[in-house]
Amino acid sequence: MVQKGSPLALGNESVWILLMQYAIPSVIAMTAMSLYNITDSIFIGHGVGALAISGLAITFPLMNLSAAFGTLVGVGASALMSLRLGQRDYTTANKILGNVLVLNLIFGSAYTFAILLFLDKILLFFGASSETLPYARDFMTIITLGNVITHMYFGLNALMRATGNPKRSMYATIISVIINVILAPVFIFGFKWGIRGAALATVIAQTLMLIWQLSYFRNKHNYIHYEKGSFRLQRKIVTDSMSIGLAPFLMNSAGSIIIIIINQNLIRHGGDLAVGAYGVINRVASLFAMVVFGLTQGMQPIAGYNFGAKQFDRVNKVMKLTVLLATGVMSAGFLISEIFPHAVAAAFTTDEELVNIVVPGLRIVMIFFPIVGFQMVASTFFQSIGMAGKAIFMSLTRQVLFLLPCLLILPSIFGVRGVWYSMPAADLLASIIAAYLLVSQYRRSYVKQQI
Repeated sequence: MVQKGSPLALGNESVWILLMQYAIPSVIAMTAMSLYNITDSIFIGHGVGALAISGLAITFPLMNLSAAFGTLVGVGASALMSLRLGQRDYTTANKILGNVLVLNLIFGSAYTFAILLFLDKILLFFGASSETLPYARDFMTIITLGNVITHMYFGLNALMRATGNPKRSMYATIISVIINVILAPVFIFGFKWGIRGAALATVIAQTLMLIWQLSYFRNKHNYIHYEKGSFRLQRKIVTDSMSIGLAPFLMNSAGSIIIIIINQNLIRHGGDLAVGAYGVINRVASLFAMVVFGLTQGMQPIAGYNFGAKQFDRVNKVMKLTVLLATGVMSAGFLISEIFPHAVAAAFTTDEELVNIVVPGLRIVMIFFPIVGFQMVASTFFQSIGMAGKAIFMSLTRQVLFLLPCLLILPSIFGVRGVWYSMPAADLLASIIAAYLLVSQYRRSYVKQQI
């Protein structure tokens, strides 16, 4: 009999039940995190001002770059962890845990030093103006100082899911969000710390949860825990983890470049408030994307474990179920954005000029969202089963092959609307490529059933 909470259940329990057990905590956690980002923007919009929202949007490329280094280690290691658990290789799994902590410490420290050294120049290059620079600088200084904590927090959370503890991972995220939501308005409105208060609330919340995670993985009664010697970097673990994590790393890195180009186009054709409008649209789109990300996080250990155990029928089933759920989520986002765009925009700000820029932009950006969920799941699927090359290619198709050319051409023709048009165009083309690659993989590879 398989012990409850054991990773062995990934190869024996009903795929649907497993997906619910793993995905629901991840979805709740990702939704909570996204809702925090939204409420944080609302606090900033109402407590500091519309230009502060624009300043926050200027920092998105740096936030993406930080996430890129975090996923390079955390996501890659969690996928590798699932594969090794499927192979019953617990010795390597414990070493992966220690290596993740060390790698996050190295990458996080290097990132913090490099960014703080050139912060103002970087923000100005990203599109900050004399009016938005102070907001962006205040926010990013504090966030960057806490970057090591952020990397470790997200890395250990990913491993918690991969080792059969999705609920604990969910609790870590939700508690972090609750602490954040309590502290942010106190710091912003009560202490009058402005946008710096929002950043400080985030770092404090993640610090408290990191302490709890470290305590959990020290427990020797857990299947996976810190052991003597596990903190010594192993070349194969590092290279395997980073090769798998390279796909989301490149996606987030490309996303940073794309956001810079978006902000620069918006500054050129619409000014600071257009950048703020993108900040609002990005938050709304991210809410639904994060739900799908939660679904893919739930799928990942199931697909990875069963691929490692050569139970390919179960891999096939979890993939199809996740696609169906993701399509439903993104369709809901599409309907809300098309029917209630003014209400959505008004929640973030009372500035009517900003609202009037957000409304048409939101409707345009979300127009192909019903098919975006499929593309996200397909990319994560290849990453989950260790096919890094396909995952990397799919991660880059939307950002580099399609969105970048659109952003270089369409804004010069349509102005601010050209920026909005670029995003659904890239979504459509990337989803077509994803469908082709996934069908080809199923026909030529290990799964004999039809999709």
